[in-house]
Amino acid sequence: MVKPLLHPKFKLNGEAFPSAENLKIHAKHLIEKGKDNEVAIGKFILEWLDENDFITVKTSGSTGTPKEIKLQKKHVFNSANATVTYFDLRENTKALLCLSSEYIAGKMMLVRGMIVGWDLHTTSPEKNPLENRDENFNFTAMVPYQVFHSLRDLHKVKKLIVGGGAVPSELEQQLQKVNTQVFATYGMTETISHIAVRPLNGSEKSAVFSALPKINFSQTENGCLQIHVPEISEETVATNDVVELLSPTSFKFLGRIDNVINTGGVKVHPEVIEEKISLHLKQPFFIASEKDNALGERVILIIESEKQLQLEDYSEVFEMLSAYERPKKIYSIPQFFYTETRKIKRAEVLKKIF
Repeated sequence: MVKPLLHPKFKLNGEAFPSAENLKIHAKHLIEKGKDNEVAIGKFILEWLDENDFITVKTSGSTGTPKEIKLQKKHVFNSANATVTYFDLRENTKALLCLSSEYIAGKMMLVRGMIVGWDLHTTSPEKNPLENRDENFNFTAMVPYQVFHSLRDLHKVKKLIVGGGAVPSELEQQLQKVNTQVFATYGMTETISHIAVRPLNGSEKSAVFSALPKINFSQTENGCLQIHVPEISEETVATNDVVELLSPTSFKFLGRIDNVINTGGVKVHPEVIEEKISLHLKQPFFIASEKDNALGERVILIIESEKQLQLEDYSEVFEMLSAYERPKKIYSIPQFFYTETRKIKRAEVLKKIF
Protein backbone atom coordinates (compact mmCIF):
# COMPACT_ATOMS: atom_id res chain seq x y z
CA MET A 1 0.00 0.00 0.00
CA VAL A 2 1.46 3.34 -1.08
CA LYS A 3 -0.41 5.66 1.28
CA PRO A 4 0.85 5.96 4.89
CA LEU A 5 -1.10 3.85 7.37
CA LEU A 6 -0.04 6.01 10.33
CA HIS A 7 0.21 9.79 10.64
CA PRO A 8 3.07 11.03 12.84
CA LYS A 9 0.70 13.26 14.87
CA PHE A 10 -1.71 10.46 15.84
CA LYS A 11 -2.45 10.28 19.57
CA LEU A 12 -4.39 7.61 21.44
CA ASN A 13 -5.81 8.72 24.79
CA GLY A 14 -3.28 11.55 24.89
CA GLU A 15 -0.25 9.37 24.14
CA ALA A 16 1.87 10.06 21.02
CA PHE A 17 3.77 7.40 19.10
CA PRO A 18 7.05 8.27 17.35
CA SER A 19 6.72 5.26 15.03
CA ALA A 20 4.42 2.43 13.99
CA GLU A 21 6.55 0.08 16.10
CA ASN A 22 5.78 2.11 19.23
CA LEU A 23 2.06 1.95 18.45
CA LYS A 24 2.30 -1.82 17.90
CA ILE A 25 3.90 -2.23 21.35
CA HIS A 26 1.07 -0.22 22.87
CA ALA A 27 -1.51 -2.31 20.98
CA LYS A 28 0.00 -5.53 22.35
CA HIS A 29 -0.19 -4.07 25.85
CA LEU A 30 -3.91 -3.33 25.31
CA ILE A 31 -4.48 -6.93 24.20
CA GLU A 32 -2.67 -8.33 27.25
CA LYS A 33 -3.92 -5.97 29.96
CA GLY A 34 -6.94 -4.10 28.59
CA LYS A 35 -10.69 -4.41 28.97
CA ASP A 36 -12.74 -6.07 26.23
CA ASN A 37 -13.13 -2.88 24.16
CA GLU A 38 -9.39 -2.13 24.54
CA VAL A 39 -8.48 -5.65 23.43
CA ALA A 40 -10.53 -5.12 20.26
CA ILE A 41 -8.78 -1.78 19.68
CA GLY A 42 -5.35 -3.35 20.12
CA LYS A 43 -6.12 -6.23 17.78
CA PHE A 44 -7.35 -3.91 15.04
CA ILE A 45 -4.36 -1.57 15.32
CA LEU A 46 -2.05 -4.57 14.79
CA GLU A 47 -4.17 -5.72 11.84
CA TRP A 48 -4.11 -2.26 10.26
CA LEU A 49 -0.32 -2.01 10.61
CA ASP A 50 0.52 -5.57 9.50
CA GLU A 51 1.92 -6.61 6.11
CA ASN A 52 -1.39 -7.75 4.63
CA ASP A 53 -3.17 -5.55 2.08
CA PHE A 54 -6.60 -6.31 3.57
CA ILE A 55 -8.51 -6.32 6.86
CA THR A 56 -11.20 -8.79 7.94
CA VAL A 57 -14.49 -7.46 9.30
CA LYS A 58 -17.75 -9.04 10.37
CA THR A 59 -21.27 -7.85 9.60
CA SER A 60 -23.66 -7.02 12.46
CA GLY A 61 -26.16 -9.82 11.77
CA SER A 62 -29.24 -7.61 12.04
CA THR A 63 -30.65 -8.81 8.70
CA GLY A 64 -29.13 -12.28 8.57
CA THR A 65 -26.34 -14.51 9.82
CA PRO A 66 -23.18 -12.53 10.70
CA LYS A 67 -20.39 -13.15 8.20
CA GLU A 68 -16.76 -12.18 7.76
CA ILE A 69 -15.57 -10.31 4.68
CA LYS A 70 -12.19 -9.01 3.55
CA LEU A 71 -11.72 -5.34 2.66
CA GLN A 72 -8.72 -3.96 0.82
CA LYS A 73 -6.74 -1.50 2.94
CA LYS A 74 -6.49 0.92 0.02
CA HIS A 75 -10.30 1.01 -0.13
CA VAL A 76 -10.58 1.42 3.65
CA PHE A 77 -8.10 4.31 3.45
CA ASN A 78 -10.16 5.99 0.70
CA SER A 79 -13.38 5.57 2.67
CA ALA A 80 -11.85 7.10 5.79
CA ASN A 81 -10.42 9.96 3.75
CA ALA A 82 -13.84 10.67 2.18
CA THR A 83 -15.39 11.14 5.64
CA VAL A 84 -12.51 13.31 6.81
CA THR A 85 -12.84 15.50 3.71
CA TYR A 86 -16.64 15.80 3.88
CA PHE A 87 -16.69 16.82 7.56
CA ASP A 88 -13.42 18.79 7.47
CA LEU A 89 -11.73 16.71 10.19
CA ARG A 90 -8.06 17.55 9.85
CA GLU A 91 -5.02 16.59 11.93
CA ASN A 92 -5.31 17.24 15.67
CA THR A 93 -9.09 16.74 15.55
CA LYS A 94 -10.11 15.68 19.05
CA ALA A 95 -12.41 12.69 18.58
CA LEU A 96 -14.08 10.07 20.77
CA LEU A 97 -14.30 6.39 19.87
CA CYS A 98 -17.29 4.97 21.76
CA LEU A 99 -18.31 2.14 19.40
CA SER A 100 -17.08 -1.44 19.46
CA SER A 101 -13.95 -1.95 17.39
CA GLU A 102 -15.21 -5.47 16.64
CA TYR A 103 -17.32 -3.90 13.86
CA ILE A 104 -16.68 -1.63 10.90
CA ALA A 105 -17.93 1.64 12.46
CA GLY A 106 -15.49 1.40 15.37
CA LYS A 107 -12.65 0.26 13.14
CA MET A 108 -13.21 3.23 10.82
CA MET A 109 -12.90 5.70 13.70
CA LEU A 110 -9.48 4.21 14.41
CA VAL A 111 -8.47 4.33 10.75
CA ARG A 112 -9.52 7.98 10.38
CA GLY A 113 -7.54 8.87 13.46
CA MET A 114 -4.44 6.98 12.41
CA ILE A 115 -4.23 8.24 8.81
CA VAL A 116 -5.06 11.90 9.52
CA GLY A 117 -3.37 12.39 12.88
CA TRP A 118 -6.30 12.78 15.27
CA ASP A 119 -6.15 13.15 19.03
CA LEU A 120 -8.34 10.07 19.55
CA HIS A 121 -9.81 9.16 22.92
CA THR A 122 -11.52 5.84 23.62
CA THR A 123 -14.17 4.57 26.00
CA SER A 124 -16.30 1.45 26.29
CA PRO A 125 -19.38 1.35 24.01
CA GLU A 126 -21.84 2.09 26.80
CA LYS A 127 -25.23 3.77 26.45
CA ASN A 128 -23.97 7.25 27.51
CA PRO A 129 -20.25 7.41 26.71
CA LEU A 130 -20.13 11.18 27.38
CA GLU A 131 -21.60 11.08 30.88
CA ASN A 132 -18.40 11.00 32.94
CA ARG A 133 -16.16 12.96 30.58
CA ASP A 134 -15.27 16.59 31.33
CA GLU A 135 -13.59 17.41 28.00
CA ASN A 136 -15.19 18.44 24.70
CA PHE A 137 -14.75 16.72 21.32
CA ASN A 138 -14.77 17.87 17.71
CA PHE A 139 -16.23 14.61 16.42
CA THR A 140 -17.69 11.25 17.38
CA ALA A 141 -19.92 8.47 16.01
CA MET A 142 -22.77 6.75 17.85
CA VAL A 143 -25.70 4.41 17.32
CA PRO A 144 -29.23 5.83 17.94
CA TYR A 145 -29.46 4.05 21.32
CA GLN A 146 -26.37 5.94 22.55
CA VAL A 147 -27.58 9.27 21.16
CA PHE A 148 -30.89 8.91 23.01
CA HIS A 149 -29.14 8.28 26.34
CA SER A 150 -26.54 11.03 25.71
CA LEU A 151 -28.91 13.90 24.87
CA ARG A 152 -28.06 15.95 27.95
CA ASP A 153 -24.32 15.59 27.26
CA LEU A 154 -24.25 16.17 23.49
CA HIS A 155 -23.10 19.76 24.04
CA LYS A 156 -19.65 18.22 24.58
CA VAL A 157 -19.50 17.27 20.88
CA LYS A 158 -19.29 19.63 17.88
CA LYS A 159 -20.12 17.11 15.10
CA LEU A 160 -21.83 13.74 15.52
CA ILE A 161 -22.62 11.03 13.00
CA VAL A 162 -25.30 8.43 13.77
CA GLY A 163 -25.39 5.00 12.15
CA GLY A 164 -26.25 1.38 12.79
CA GLY A 165 -30.00 1.86 12.48
CA ALA A 166 -32.80 4.28 11.68
CA VAL A 167 -33.11 7.39 13.84
CA PRO A 168 -36.60 7.39 15.43
CA SER A 169 -38.78 10.47 14.82
CA GLU A 170 -38.95 11.24 18.54
CA LEU A 171 -35.16 11.30 18.79
CA GLU A 172 -34.90 13.45 15.68
CA GLN A 173 -37.29 15.94 17.29
CA GLN A 174 -35.20 16.04 20.47
CA LEU A 175 -32.08 16.72 18.42
CA GLN A 176 -33.57 20.03 17.25
CA LYS A 177 -32.83 21.37 20.74
CA VAL A 178 -29.07 20.69 20.70
CA ASN A 179 -26.30 22.77 19.16
CA THR A 180 -24.29 19.75 18.07
CA GLN A 181 -24.32 19.21 14.30
CA VAL A 182 -25.88 15.75 13.93
CA PHE A 183 -25.92 13.66 10.75
CA ALA A 184 -27.62 10.35 9.97
CA THR A 185 -25.43 8.05 7.89
CA TYR A 186 -26.23 5.42 5.29
CA GLY A 187 -23.91 2.54 4.54
CA MET A 188 -23.00 -1.05 5.26
CA THR A 189 -19.95 -3.18 5.90
CA GLU A 190 -19.63 -3.90 2.17
CA THR A 191 -19.33 -0.15 1.43
CA ILE A 192 -16.78 0.26 4.23
CA SER A 193 -18.95 2.30 6.60
CA HIS A 194 -21.15 5.15 5.36
CA ILE A 195 -21.33 6.47 1.80
CA ALA A 196 -24.13 9.04 2.28
CA VAL A 197 -25.30 11.40 5.02
CA ARG A 198 -28.26 13.63 5.86
CA PRO A 199 -28.34 16.48 8.40
CA LEU A 200 -30.73 15.73 11.26
CA ASN A 201 -30.89 19.22 12.77
CA GLY A 202 -30.02 22.84 12.19
CA SER A 203 -30.77 24.98 9.16
CA GLU A 204 -29.67 22.24 6.73
CA LYS A 205 -31.95 19.55 8.23
CA SER A 206 -33.16 17.26 5.45
CA ALA A 207 -34.87 13.93 4.72
CA VAL A 208 -32.52 13.45 1.77
CA PHE A 209 -29.28 11.46 1.87
CA SER A 210 -26.40 13.05 -0.06
CA ALA A 211 -23.39 11.13 -1.35
CA LEU A 212 -19.88 11.54 0.00
CA PRO A 213 -17.22 12.65 -2.54
CA LYS A 214 -16.73 10.50 -5.67
CA ILE A 215 -19.82 8.34 -5.03
CA ASN A 216 -22.81 7.96 -7.37
CA PHE A 217 -26.13 6.12 -7.25
CA SER A 218 -28.45 4.35 -9.66
CA GLN A 219 -31.53 2.16 -9.28
CA THR A 220 -32.62 -1.32 -10.30
CA GLU A 221 -35.97 -2.00 -11.99
CA ASN A 222 -37.51 -2.89 -8.62
CA GLY A 223 -36.39 0.40 -7.09
CA CYS A 224 -33.37 -0.83 -5.14
CA LEU A 225 -30.35 1.42 -4.69
CA GLN A 226 -27.11 0.63 -6.49
CA ILE A 227 -23.90 2.29 -5.28
CA HIS A 228 -20.98 3.17 -7.54
CA VAL A 229 -17.88 3.72 -5.42
CA PRO A 230 -14.81 3.19 -7.61
CA GLU A 231 -12.38 4.24 -4.86
CA ILE A 232 -13.98 1.88 -2.33
CA SER A 233 -15.32 -1.07 -4.32
CA GLU A 234 -14.25 -2.25 -7.75
CA GLU A 235 -17.78 -3.56 -8.37
CA THR A 236 -21.16 -1.84 -8.15
CA VAL A 237 -22.64 -2.51 -4.70
CA ALA A 238 -26.20 -3.84 -4.99
CA THR A 239 -28.50 -3.24 -2.03
CA ASN A 240 -31.92 -4.47 -0.93
CA ASP A 241 -32.94 -0.92 -0.02
CA VAL A 242 -35.82 0.65 -1.92
CA VAL A 243 -35.25 4.38 -2.42
CA GLU A 244 -36.67 7.40 -4.19
CA LEU A 245 -33.71 8.39 -6.35
CA LEU A 246 -33.60 12.18 -6.64
CA SER A 247 -30.31 12.55 -8.52
CA PRO A 248 -27.11 10.55 -9.12
CA THR A 249 -25.90 11.78 -5.72
CA SER A 250 -29.07 11.94 -3.57
CA PHE A 251 -31.99 9.75 -2.49
CA LYS A 252 -34.74 9.25 0.06
CA PHE A 253 -34.74 5.91 1.88
CA LEU A 254 -38.08 4.05 1.79
CA GLY A 255 -37.31 0.59 3.18
CA ARG A 256 -35.83 -2.85 2.56
CA ILE A 257 -37.31 -4.78 -0.36
CA ASP A 258 -37.38 -8.00 1.66
CA ASN A 259 -39.61 -6.20 4.19
CA VAL A 260 -42.13 -4.91 1.60
CA ILE A 261 -45.69 -6.04 2.35
CA ASN A 262 -48.08 -6.74 -0.54
CA THR A 263 -51.50 -6.29 1.03
CA GLY A 264 -54.53 -6.38 -1.22
CA GLY A 265 -52.29 -5.70 -4.22
CA VAL A 266 -50.81 -2.55 -2.63
CA LYS A 267 -47.15 -2.51 -1.63
CA VAL A 268 -46.41 -0.82 1.70
CA HIS A 269 -43.05 -0.29 3.39
CA PRO A 270 -42.85 -1.19 7.11
CA GLU A 271 -40.19 1.48 7.63
CA VAL A 272 -42.55 4.19 6.32
CA ILE A 273 -45.30 3.05 8.70
CA GLU A 274 -42.83 2.90 11.59
CA GLU A 275 -41.73 6.46 10.87
CA LYS A 276 -45.32 7.69 10.96
CA ILE A 277 -46.23 6.13 14.32
CA SER A 278 -42.88 6.23 16.12
CA LEU A 279 -43.68 9.46 17.99
CA HIS A 280 -46.68 7.79 19.62
CA LEU A 281 -45.19 4.47 20.74
CA LYS A 282 -42.78 4.55 23.67
CA GLN A 283 -41.88 0.85 23.68
CA PRO A 284 -39.60 -0.75 21.07
CA PHE A 285 -41.69 -2.00 18.13
CA PHE A 286 -41.62 -2.85 14.44
CA ILE A 287 -44.04 -3.51 11.59
CA ALA A 288 -44.20 -6.92 9.88
CA SER A 289 -46.76 -9.07 8.07
CA GLU A 290 -48.52 -12.39 8.14
CA LYS A 291 -50.56 -14.35 5.62
CA ASP A 292 -54.17 -13.34 5.07
CA ASN A 293 -56.72 -15.25 2.97
CA ALA A 294 -58.33 -12.10 1.58
CA LEU A 295 -55.40 -9.67 1.36
CA GLY A 296 -52.56 -12.10 0.66
CA GLU A 297 -50.57 -10.42 3.44
CA ARG A 298 -51.74 -8.25 6.28
CA VAL A 299 -49.84 -5.65 8.29
CA ILE A 300 -49.12 -6.50 11.93
CA LEU A 301 -47.50 -4.59 14.79
CA ILE A 302 -44.89 -6.33 16.94
CA ILE A 303 -44.29 -4.57 20.25
CA GLU A 304 -41.99 -5.21 23.21
CA SER A 305 -44.39 -5.41 26.15
CA GLU A 306 -45.30 -7.67 29.06
CA LYS A 307 -48.98 -6.87 28.43
CA GLN A 308 -51.12 -8.33 25.69
CA LEU A 309 -52.19 -5.29 23.70
CA GLN A 310 -55.25 -4.90 21.47
CA LEU A 311 -55.88 -2.89 18.28
CA GLU A 312 -58.28 -0.57 20.12
CA ASP A 313 -55.40 0.50 22.41
CA TYR A 314 -53.85 2.27 19.40
CA SER A 315 -56.94 3.26 17.39
CA GLU A 316 -56.05 6.97 17.56
CA VAL A 317 -52.45 6.32 16.49
CA PHE A 318 -53.56 4.23 13.51
CA GLU A 319 -55.88 6.98 12.26
CA MET A 320 -52.89 8.72 10.63
CA LEU A 321 -52.27 5.65 8.46
CA SER A 322 -53.96 4.68 5.21
CA ALA A 323 -56.31 1.71 5.24
CA TYR A 324 -53.62 -0.54 3.75
CA GLU A 325 -50.98 0.62 6.25
CA ARG A 326 -53.04 0.03 9.39
CA PRO A 327 -52.02 -3.02 11.46
CA LYS A 328 -54.70 -5.70 11.52
CA LYS A 329 -53.25 -7.43 14.59
CA ILE A 330 -50.83 -6.73 17.47
CA TYR A 331 -48.38 -9.26 18.89
CA SER A 332 -46.64 -8.57 22.22
CA ILE A 333 -43.38 -10.14 23.34
CA PRO A 334 -41.69 -9.36 26.68
CA GLN A 335 -38.17 -9.05 25.30
CA PHE A 336 -36.86 -8.48 21.75
CA PHE A 337 -33.59 -9.89 20.45
CA TYR A 338 -30.95 -7.24 19.70
CA THR A 339 -27.55 -7.01 18.03
CA GLU A 340 -24.63 -5.49 19.95
CA THR A 341 -25.50 -2.11 18.41
CA ARG A 342 -29.14 -2.39 19.59
CA LYS A 343 -30.67 -3.18 16.20
CA ILE A 344 -33.75 -5.39 16.58
CA LYS A 345 -33.24 -8.88 15.16
CA ARG A 346 -36.60 -8.91 13.43
CA ALA A 347 -36.33 -12.42 12.01
CA GLU A 348 -35.53 -13.92 15.42
CA VAL A 349 -38.41 -12.07 17.09
CA LEU A 350 -40.86 -13.26 14.42
CA LYS A 351 -39.53 -16.83 14.70
CA LYS A 352 -40.25 -16.80 18.44
CA ILE A 353 -43.77 -15.44 17.92
CA PHE A 354 -44.76 -17.78 15.11
